[in-house]
Amino acid sequence: MSDRAAFIDVENLVKTFVDGDDRIAVLQGLTLSIARGEVLAIVGESGAGKSTLLHLLGGLDTPTSGSVRFEGRDITSLGTAELDLFRSEEVGFVFQFHHLMVEFTALENVAIGGMVAGAPRAAAEARARELLVNVGLEARLTHRPPKLSGGERQRVALARALVNDPRVVLADEPTGNLDRKTSEAVHDLIWDLRERLGQTFVIVTHNAGLAQRSDRTVELVDGRIAAAVSGAV
Repeated sequence: MSDRAAFIDVENLVKTFVDGDDRIAVLQGLTLSIARGEVLAIVGESGAGKSTLLHLLGGLDTPTSGSVRFEGRDITSLGTAELDLFRSEEVGFVFQFHHLMVEFTALENVAIGGMVAGAPRAAAEARARELLVNVGLEARLTHRPPKLSGGERQRVALARALVNDPRVVLADEPTGNLDRKTSEAVHDLIWDLRERLGQTFVIVTHNAGLAQRSDRTVELVDGRIAAAVSGAV
């Protein structure tokens, strides 16, 4: 880990799913600390618990037991309204499939997150425009997703994740559908955003290059941390 201040602490995290008479233990007592401003890669085979961990970090799901703390605040104990506010203010999500709304322009897709969080339309659109310029899409603001390339759509998704100035961005296979050149461009963008905007990134990936470039890589095997190594940064 870098020498940045500790930010997220996961302690003894257990997640068990019930399927009829079967109990499937996806995470089994996982403990992990993430530094502020760190780019952390989560790797492992399919079914190792990577996406489940990401969902628990972002408050999209609740653990069977254990805790997830943001600067000492246990989000697993929050009520529904508090959790919704936490996700809106603190966390940005990027997924393998961009999930953009095809009827909206790039600008509208980014701005809507700000408006949902309560920002006036003009302010949300100004922030969306700023972010889209930051990710190199100043010439594509009025284009709808079908008119954008795969890499451009994922850049819009990154901008959307940042619209409310979250302190952590959780990305689940953000370049899994992209070719090598486009993937590398998105990776460059993540590091550029980290340096300029200060976000923490936790990225589930099968991309070896992305994992090696990260500040640290954590490997999950059967719901447990099998290894953690420093990256090239």
